[in-house]
Amino acid sequence: MRKLFLMSMLAVASFGVTSMTTEAQMMNGNPTVGGAAMYKNKNIVENALNSPIHTTLVAAVKAAGLVDTLMGKGPFTVFAPTNSAFDKLPAGTVETLVRPENKEMLTKILTYHVVAGKMDAKKIMSRIKKGGGTATFTTVSGDTLTATMNGKMLILRDEKGGTSTVTTANVYQKNGVIHVIDTVLMPN
Repeated sequence: MRKLFLMSMLAVASFGVTSMTTEAQMMNGNPTVGGAAMYKNKNIVENALNSPIHTTLVAAVKAAGLVDTLMGKGPFTVFAPTNSAFDKLPAGTVETLVRPENKEMLTKILTYHVVAGKMDAKKIMSRIKKGGGTATFTTVSGDTLTATMNGKMLILRDEKGGTSTVTTANVYQKNGVIHVIDTVLMPN
């Protein structure tokens, strides 16, 4: 059922790789996510539609009615979970969240992955250093995320204690920056 649902949705942004990079891989001079070129002159949604590893995220953004927001001026910092990140959720979670009656909950989860402003890895790491090893960010949902470093890996901790690793950092967009993450973050 999930595969049929996802196939009916447009493809979204691809982001993940197996280890964090400070810049995305390059293809013909453009950074790539999931093998798809990301263009600095396109907005977050326009680029996400090209990413084969972000189809679940794109479908969720559509179901939550956030397409116009993420196509807006911004700037936004988006921590973008891959399809495999959504696959880590308990069976049936995604299908349940995209139902119209769960739009409010889905919107809260998705906006928990967005911070106002353009926070590239350098800015995030600077805040971690200034914070003595941690930095706290208020998300668009009004909740908080905590960022730390584990060696060279940027780690995000959600309000429930779950963690996610940035696998690809600094995918610049016309209206912000995307950091690909390997686990869906959950607000309280």
